[in-house]
Amino acid sequence: MSHKRIPKRKAAIAAGSVVALGAAAILLPHANASQDGSSTDAAPRTMKATDASDLASQLQGLLGQAFAGSYYDAAAQQLVVNVIPGDNNNVVVQAKKAGAKVREVSNSLAALKTGAQTLKAKATIPGTAWAVDPKTNKLAVTADSTVTGADWDRLTSTVKSLGDGMATVKKSSGSFKTLVSGGDAIFSQVQGGTVRCSLGFNVKASDGSPAFLTAGHCGVAAKQWSDSETGQPIATVDQATFPGNGDFSLIKYDDPNTQAASEVNTGEGKTVQITQAADATVGEQVFRMGSTTGLHDGTVTGLDATVNFQSETDPNGVDTVTGLIQTDVCAEAGDSGGSLFTQDGSAVGMTSGGSGDCTSGGETFFQPVTAALQATGATLGDGGAGAGGSADPSASAGDQAGGGDAVGGGDTADPSATASDGTGDQSGAGAGDQSGAGTGDQSGAGTGDQSGAGTGDQSGAGAGDGSSSLTGTN
Repeated sequence: MSHKRIPKRKAAIAAGSVVALGAAAILLPHANASQDGSSTDAAPRTMKATDASDLASQLQGLLGQAFAGSYYDAAAQQLVVNVIPGDNNNVVVQAKKAGAKVREVSNSLAALKTGAQTLKAKATIPGTAWAVDPKTNKLAVTADSTVTGADWDRLTSTVKSLGDGMATVKKSSGSFKTLVSGGDAIFSQVQGGTVRCSLGFNVKASDGSPAFLTAGHCGVAAKQWSDSETGQPIATVDQATFPGNGDFSLIKYDDPNTQAASEVNTGEGKTVQITQAADATVGEQVFRMGSTTGLHDGTVTGLDATVNFQSETDPNGVDTVTGLIQTDVCAEAGDSGGSLFTQDGSAVGMTSGGSGDCTSGGETFFQPVTAALQATGATLGDGGAGAGGSADPSASAGDQAGGGDAVGGGDTADPSATASDGTGDQSGAGAGDQSGAGTGDQSGAGTGDQSGAGTGDQSGAGAGDGSSSLTGTN
């Protein structure tokens, strides 16, 4: 059996490579050209979010301790860089001449990270999360609906102890949870029922074998994965991290000849070619593909987020995950592991968990792809099948495992199904066992309903021909 998956660019980016090779040209020509002492009031230039991310990475090294975070102003299409006032006029001038908009702020990154450590030590409470918000130059602390009474008092008093202007606290109407139940994507049979998740991105493992990335809590929950609920396993977990410093798994295809294309299937026969991995930038627009709710878009709101999930194995425990991306993109059960990417084909993250749903909204957290690649030694790449190439002409729609939500891509869920269809049938199934997740409960999202997910419907659906037009709604 052959399987299609995710996109390519001029060159597949190596594990952990965040800045494109040509990105140095963004900064250096501007900086070098300004050594003659000409005007320091260079106007910020417009740029794409991916270019802003590259520039921000370089400026962080240039500014050193003066760098206090950055974000992308999508409306103005400009990179905004925070700096700490001090004897750093020269590097600030260079930052401006490189094209960034520079603003002075009060809190250094070191101070914000120290504040985060205090929260970790004193307020690691299930249902809480915090992340650096460069727009406000503060720690954005969130408490879900389960944080009440003494826990709420403990959280707010800890935030207050950080000092004025260091953090904000808000309540979320939902509850933080990993999103392992619910959609039709990749499956594993475990004691007590079926575990279901979404595929993130196809990659090559360090030994060159075909593999894919998904959420770590999926890889911890089950060892072998199939592309249909009743089918034989097609992939086996190689590495899994959860909880701790990340939420990612590397799962190798059992068949070394599997054709794992580098693309995200966004539904209705359309795909987006994934050409590189990129760090998230606060303020940039991102798209999420998942097997329960399909394609949705939103904005990156925070980086280096810490989330304290209620433990799924210990009623009194906490599963703390660090280093995540915070967004306002919606997600629901079954979307775990699904792709977070940009319109131009940059792989950014994989769904970890969050609060809310795609009706009321909420916060959703993602594992950065760059960190997962670096940790696993994997690389983004193409197993050989192009956007329209047929991995197996006789394979059913369910066999065409498009990146973004595993088998059948993001459109595995029946387009006519409502958002509640993905979760309402879970009947209390926990993330670990997903009992009751039978085919009949998938709201028509079974293999037979994966219309448009087959290779025959994907022909020519590469990013270059415009067929990937993204119109997700948050």
